[in-house]
Amino acid sequence: MIDYRQFTSIDRTWDGSFTAGKDGVREILTPADRKSEFIRFENKTVVSLKSGSGLSSLYMLPETRFEPKAEAVLMDLDGTSVTSESFWIWIIQSTTARLLGKPDFCLEEEDIPFVSGFSVSEHLQYCIDKYCPGESLEKARNYYHEITDYEMGEILAGRGKKDAFTPAPGLKEFLYALKDAGVRIGLVTSGLYRKAMPEILSAFRQLDMGDPLSFYDAIITAGTTYRSDRGGTLGELCAKPHPWLYAETALVGLNTSPERRHKVIGIEDSGAGALAIKLAGYEVVGVEGGNIAKAGLDGILYRKVPRLTDILEIIL
Repeated sequence: MIDYRQFTSIDRTWDGSFTAGKDGVREILTPADRKSEFIRFENKTVVSLKSGSGLSSLYMLPETRFEPKAEAVLMDLDGTSVTSESFWIWIIQSTTARLLGKPDFCLEEEDIPFVSGFSVSEHLQYCIDKYCPGESLEKARNYYHEITDYEMGEILAGRGKKDAFTPAPGLKEFLYALKDAGVRIGLVTSGLYRKAMPEILSAFRQLDMGDPLSFYDAIITAGTTYRSDRGGTLGELCAKPHPWLYAETALVGLNTSPERRHKVIGIEDSGAGALAIKLAGYEVVGVEGGNIAKAGLDGILYRKVPRLTDILEIIL
């Protein structure tokens, strides 16, 4: 069940497609970040997702439940497995600085909720709208990828930001406990391959855990997968909070059946990711430290915990 008490009631969806009290709509609710709208009917709830491009997508909100012991875990990368948010915010800041031609440009504190947790395109569009109106999103994305490629190459070569990617507290203990219990593990990220690989490689090297490609049962990113036999994804335009990455990881990467959804659990630290798991049809455990609370989406969580290792007693 979803706890809607922290949601705000609104009269109409942002695009005017639904109005509370009309055509069977009982109420329309939105969380604090206003990125989604929960349209409640008598016997169903539809979720409208608003994108930075001005388009909306509608998803039926599935009924979800979880019964331990878990057979599979869907696990987010950034913020949940690896701490890297400050690095990616710095990349967004560097991209905006290049667009402005001001190397010393810095984001403001109020910008942080809008440049983390969602897709790169949405982060960049926010900065364009606020700091450099009229600039091209395509140009911004080109700068972003140039900067990212350079910085990632530096990190893989042993240079660059040495503390950019830090394993989450308890990550090694948590992952080995799942392995020992026979739980399949899927790693999921909205980031592209060239972003995700240095992150998880860096974390596994620091923890002396070997090759992450051999450790995880499935690793799926926005745009590609690390394993050629897994097939590709639908790309970054279907990133979180859309459900496709998590749905693909569970159903294809981990080969779980829809009938066993109650034995699958997702782990996230971001509001967008938590909603993506919920829309994919699975319960979500939130890890503190991300933006789930700021997004106003604590109400969709199965549980919330301070550390990864706290999840073990919930799912095993």
